[in-house]
Amino acid sequence: MYDGVRTEKQRVRQEIRMISKGLSPEYRQEASREITRKVLALPSWEKAKTVMAFRSMPEEPDTQDLLETALREGKTLLLPRCLDAGKMAALPVKDLGELRPGRLGIQEPPLPEEGTAVPEPDLILVPCMAASPNGIRLGHGAGYYDRFLASHHACTVCLCFRALLRGDLPAEETDIPIDFVISDG
Repeated sequence: MYDGVRTEKQRVRQEIRMISKGLSPEYRQEASREITRKVLALPSWEKAKTVMAFRSMPEEPDTQDLLETALREGKTLLLPRCLDAGKMAALPVKDLGELRPGRLGIQEPPLPEEGTAVPEPDLILVPCMAASPNGIRLGHGAGYYDRFLASHHACTVCLCFRALLRGDLPAEETDIPIDFVISDG
């Protein structure tokens, strides 16, 4: 069964990459603004003292304004850092200038000093290649977020361009559903 689901996921990823390549820079920019506006209007954003977000890749909704707003509002901002064995940590960031490319080429925070307490996030913003309105997300396939979300129980919000929303996506038992999917539509 899993082989069939994994094969289907790979097929959908290829399809999504083709659709994503066709999205204009103007659409991405306008859609990112709309997604940011919707996230900032969420009660869970307003209540959150600690927000885990992500530094967006070019094919994802732009999170720069969300990251800057979290810092400006005095929230504790956590960003992911890939560790060994396919694990991911959410580490505090006080200045976006301290981010450096990590093992996957994604901007990551430095490791904290040993013994530094890292707070649990109240809200987790999650990237995707595609998502379904019922909270199934399709990532790049490495499983970092699913493993992380399995042991962190904050409110989760997936950011997805409307053009990449799908009615149904293949899912495995290890895929963790997302609480809310925010798009520009």
